[in-house]
Amino acid sequence: MRKLLSLAATTILITGCAVGPEYERPETDLPDEWPEHELFDTAEDADWQEWWTHFDDPELDDLVERALGENLDVRLQAERVMEAHARLGLADAERMPTVDAQAEAARERQPEATSPLPGTAGTGNLFSVSGMLGYELDLWGRLASQREAAEAMLLESAFSRDAVRLNVATDVVTTYISLRAAEEQLVLTQETVRSRQRSLDIEEARYEEGSADALAVRQARSDLEATRASLPPMREQVMTLESALAVLVGAQPGELLGELDFGEGRLRELGLPDAMPEDTPADILRRRPDIRAAEAGLMASTAEIGIAEANRLPQVRLSAVLGTAATATGDLFTGPSETWGLGASVGGPLFDFGRSRAQVETAESLRAQAETQYNITVTTAFREVRDALIAYDMSSDRIEAVGRQLEAIEDTRDMSQLQYDEGLTGRFELLDAERALLEAELTAVEAARDRLTATATLFKAMGGAGWEGHTAHVFDAEGADAR
Repeated sequence: MRKLLSLAATTILITGCAVGPEYERPETDLPDEWPEHELFDTAEDADWQEWWTHFDDPELDDLVERALGENLDVRLQAERVMEAHARLGLADAERMPTVDAQAEAARERQPEATSPLPGTAGTGNLFSVSGMLGYELDLWGRLASQREAAEAMLLESAFSRDAVRLNVATDVVTTYISLRAAEEQLVLTQETVRSRQRSLDIEEARYEEGSADALAVRQARSDLEATRASLPPMREQVMTLESALAVLVGAQPGELLGELDFGEGRLRELGLPDAMPEDTPADILRRRPDIRAAEAGLMASTAEIGIAEANRLPQVRLSAVLGTAATATGDLFTGPSETWGLGASVGGPLFDFGRSRAQVETAESLRAQAETQYNITVTTAFREVRDALIAYDMSSDRIEAVGRQLEAIEDTRDMSQLQYDEGLTGRFELLDAERALLEAELTAVEAARDRLTATATLFKAMGGAGWEGHTAHVFDAEGADAR
């Protein structure tokens, strides 16, 4: 008994000899500041948790909130987080002792020849009840590494969920902006059709009176039909964007087949945020959920190496049995019927012909892949930020240029209308000016759409300011257990 306890104590003392590499974050060469861009002012104290609300559109806010609650991709990721949470619970349970209970009842006949004592042969009953305690000493840190891997996988799952939430929120914003732009372009074209229908009516009346020739009538009709021909693809685009938005917000199949209604807001009613959070490149690293998910995957693969290396070494298990046995159920728990036992076992691979070594090499290869994936994710993130900053700058310049163009074309159209009314120019010049004005108005809507889309894309590229709050309920700042 003393020898057994001494063996157990000695084993516990060396339990801290864990194998496997310690996790270290890869070195990343990051600039201290962003390059100079015509970015709007920074506001460090503003609440950017729900960044889409800074577009100041209640309709958009409702759609994003609905998408974050009902979108199927978001729901799938939430279920994966639950799965990872359960796996972490299993890893925790593996570190605890096992307690089993067993009850047996048997009736058997023992021949005289095999009976150890004379006169004990014959048929009899045997009843037993026992409890068994088993515990694996985590000698090489295998169970601890399993828990580290499960914890990292839970983090990876949670951050992947946040990445999907960010993508869905951004997709809702950009699709909503595109829908409003398409609707506005459709309205502009419909108004132009009505205007040109009136012009055709006037030209036909003037032709009947003899004050206009047939060419003017044909020009007016040609321009009207050309404008009408552009309506079907515009309506198709509106309905396609409605379907895309419906799927994003989690609409049911029956809703998709019905008439969709996302309000009657206008693109010009959306506000542009007048400030952005003040961030450095390191802040982006800490906030973007895809980067954090990639790092969590790297942490998990590092822990998997420790598991593979520990599997090559002996495992030590302690066991204890306490029970009772008797030939009659009434005697089971009496003193003489008590049984007990203590034990320890050591077991491990001796000759596995390279299996365990191959498992370690596989884990090391997966860890190298995870590190490369992390570096790819970081590089991609900063490329996306750079591209988003450039797109924002260019969209701002385009807004100004298109505004000047629209103003000049409006002046030209007004002058053409005035000269046409006074008979100084023909119908062709006026139609040409009106056609240029419609194109400029449609381009102005596109420029406004691109500016708003570039702003939403910039928010996404910067990780959705404040987005890390969505994972606060999974782990605290110190990486504590999942709640």
